[in-house]
Amino acid sequence: MSTIDSLPPAGLLRRLGALFYDGLIIIAVEMMAAGVVVAILHALMAMGIFSVGSYADVSDFLTSHPIWSPIYTAYLAFVWIYFFVFFWTRAGQTLGMRAWKLQLRNPNGSAISVTQALIRIGTSGFGLANLTVPLDPKKRGFHDIWAKTEVVVLPQAN
Repeated sequence: MSTIDSLPPAGLLRRLGALFYDGLIIIAVEMMAAGVVVAILHALMAMGIFSVGSYADVSDFLTSHPIWSPIYTAYLAFVWIYFFVFFWTRAGQTLGMRAWKLQLRNPNGSAISVTQALIRIGTSGFGLANLTVPLDPKKRGFHDIWAKTEVVVLPQAN
């Protein structure tokens, strides 16, 4: 058996540590994504191309408008999902997973597909699916079982 095949599965605490790190990164990414939209709308207001109308300000417009609020929310959800899909399908690691020496992969060691990443996100319950790790003999989260993936601990670099 090769080294890549014999890597140990990740436990709950290590997964939660990576999730916490990624949560901080996602907050920053979402703030930047939201800031871009707010900046564009403010620039359009300064040019006289856009008006918030009866709304108090751009933030009120983006969160209360019956048409633009769902679009804005979908945009922020897309950014969130794209972050995970991008990192999981490229290297099998988000930045938080890299810090905690974790890798998401298929049981044969190959990279996961976009479909697997979307299944994993859709069944993750914002990380709550990791609570099944101590209950599963293979230390898989609920989302790993559904996506047919595994999270392993990488060896220390020399």
